[in-house]
Amino acid sequence: MNVQQLYAFLNEKIPPALSCDWDNDGLMCCANPQVEVKKVLIALDITAAVIDEAVQGGYDLIVSHHPLIFSPLRALHPGDPVAKKVITLLSAGITAMSFHTRLDAVEGGVNDVFANALGLRDVVPFGENGETIGRIGTLPSPMTLDAFAHFVKEITGANGLQYSDAGREVCRVALLGGSGSSDVNAAAKAGADTYVTGELKHNQLTDAPERGMNLIAAGHFHTENAVCERIRELVLEAIPDATVIVTNSNPVKCI
Repeated sequence: MNVQQLYAFLNEKIPPALSCDWDNDGLMCCANPQVEVKKVLIALDITAAVIDEAVQGGYDLIVSHHPLIFSPLRALHPGDPVAKKVITLLSAGITAMSFHTRLDAVEGGVNDVFANALGLRDVVPFGENGETIGRIGTLPSPMTLDAFAHFVKEITGANGLQYSDAGREVCRVALLGGSGSSDVNAAAKAGADTYVTGELKHNQLTDAPERGMNLIAAGHFHTENAVCERIRELVLEAIPDATVIVTNSNPVKCI
């Protein structure tokens, strides 16, 4: 299967129609869509280190969640970090494709993987303005917020997390992997007693007791990275004999 055929396959599994209007994902850069895909590297982010790994390992393709190119490129020169990545990839003949908010929204994507990891039952989408990216479901048994926060930390592998106690037992949980500060109100409207995401604003955390909904911020990378294994499964479904490796793309350290 070549690059073009694999991209068509993944578009069927992760439809572009699910992407938010403001998003930019899809086929990020491709020197030759007819190249046969034999080795694929999966990463949450296409960092310079990930590209180096792909070049040194002889990979044909990188598939990521976060877009390689998000804002428009005004020029292609190595002085711009994103442009430099594109130049390096094209020079090495490596294709990059990214599946962002459509992978958040699609059934079995980022937020379903996260909900499944937390053991939520009767999971349904939630959101506002027509963007039902988040998920909300019910824990098998209620938990204290302290116990649930430690559980989230363990499940995600987060270096640490922030949480704010609104004085409620954890039962009905809303979640959105990554940056979910814009969906706090939507989570409350959906009936959540607890909302878990990657990033929240300081005032949202401090206002949680008055809002009446527990909040947990477990880190952007850690609330999304598990979807890389799902991407790997999809690629292997299309090309069973391919070498498909998931790499850790997180350069952020905590002390």
